[in-house]
Amino acid sequence: MIKKVIKIKNVDDKNLILDDLKYWLSRSSKERIDAVEYLRRQYHGGTERLQRVDRVIQRT
Repeated sequence: MIKKVIKIKNVDDKNLILDDLKYWLSRSSKERIDAVEYLRRQYHGGTERLQRVDRVIQRT
């Protein structure tokens, strides 16, 4: 039987922030990029890439 486990934590807790930082620093760059890509797809949908925005500034 699987039991649900719920942990309530304060988001502002400095130890949690440091734990998260240590976790992500211990992951490879490929794993971090994959995680960001996963979150991006959840937020923006299944589009392949983000739009590129270019701006040309002419100096006089």
